[in-house]
Amino acid sequence: MSLLPKELIKEIVRKGNFKSATDIQEALKDLMKEFIQESLEAELNNQLGYEKYEKKENCDNSRNGYSKKKVKSSFGEIELDIPRDRNSEFEPKIVPKYSRDISNLEEKVISMYGLGMSTRDINKHIQEIYGVDVSAEMVSKITDKIIPLSEEWQNRPLEEVYYFTFLDAIHFHVKEDKAIVKKAAYIVLGVNSEGKKDVLGIYIGGNESAKFWLSVLNHLRNRGVKDILIASVDGLTGFSEAIKTVFPYVDIQRCIIHQIRYTLSFISYKEKKEFAKDLKEIYTAPNEETGFSALEELKEKWSKKYPYALKSWENNWSELRTFFKFSPEIRRIMYTTNAIENLNRIYRKVTKTRSSFPTDMALMKLLYLSTINLTEKWKTGYAKDWHLIKGQLAIEYEERLKGF
Repeated sequence: MSLLPKELIKEIVRKGNFKSATDIQEALKDLMKEFIQESLEAELNNQLGYEKYEKKENCDNSRNGYSKKKVKSSFGEIELDIPRDRNSEFEPKIVPKYSRDISNLEEKVISMYGLGMSTRDINKHIQEIYGVDVSAEMVSKITDKIIPLSEEWQNRPLEEVYYFTFLDAIHFHVKEDKAIVKKAAYIVLGVNSEGKKDVLGIYIGGNESAKFWLSVLNHLRNRGVKDILIASVDGLTGFSEAIKTVFPYVDIQRCIIHQIRYTLSFISYKEKKEFAKDLKEIYTAPNEETGFSALEELKEKWSKKYPYALKSWENNWSELRTFFKFSPEIRRIMYTTNAIENLNRIYRKVTKTRSSFPTDMALMKLLYLSTINLTEKWKTGYAKDWHLIKGQLAIEYEERLKGF
């Protein structure tokens, strides 16, 4: 329902003689100023208990003129006359004291920042819409307001058990001690007992290392995580030992996709297709025994020509074979870190306009906002037929799930 009667709107349009959308916007700006001005008068009337120009006997407070104030609005900058009272008790709600912005400009800047827009693009859009300049320093100050929220999110209590976790790191350039250095954002994605996925934490540290991962995992435990059933990881040296130190009973699955890519990097282009076909016999085998036999056959056929290509499969078989004991539905979830790689693609997308970040916190702010935007869309379960998957895991981990 319109706040203004249609006849009044028609009268405004008729008298306005508008020639462009800009003319209409200017008229709305004036109209908005009048609305705010009258609202301020009404607020003071309500506080004093009498209307303007109305005489009030035995009143210990009264009007005391106006003070000029410029504010940023959705229609640009507006100059207002803020009514005052003699006792300086008037606290307007429409235009709060010390506030210079009534346009929700800060929320818009934070939203654009979270979408990965550069400071230059943010300034351009705000300038076009509101006629206000937004400097890099101003963007930084506005987005700093989310730091307490990101810290609260990073330290929020977690669930006691996660059925799946995916751990990976994505690298960025950050300024440190007047130099640009490479840093890792350590990402933990979890799937809970209801099949819902969530980013459990983002941690900014030096280049990816097992030692830093150990601190990440300890932080998860301190936030309430008591057990992880299955952890899907890449091939970082010492990673498995770090996980086992904190969650000793976890089943670790090394990412098969990473393993395949690594193996094929040793194969000549002409023979990759044939080698990949033979390699597929390993990870599509119905059980571990058949899979290991396929590995032996692959070694017999190719080891003389590519002696180093299959060493990683032999050395890491204990973590590559984990998925064999599960059904195809569970295998599809655990044998790859694609879930977190998809998340990393989104992070790369929103950070692509920045060659480097001035501080760790500047990077964290953007990753946090991107995560919140994304996780709000994760309403449904992570995998279809989750009830079947949960039932199978309940049998496999019956003892460990008691009490959760």
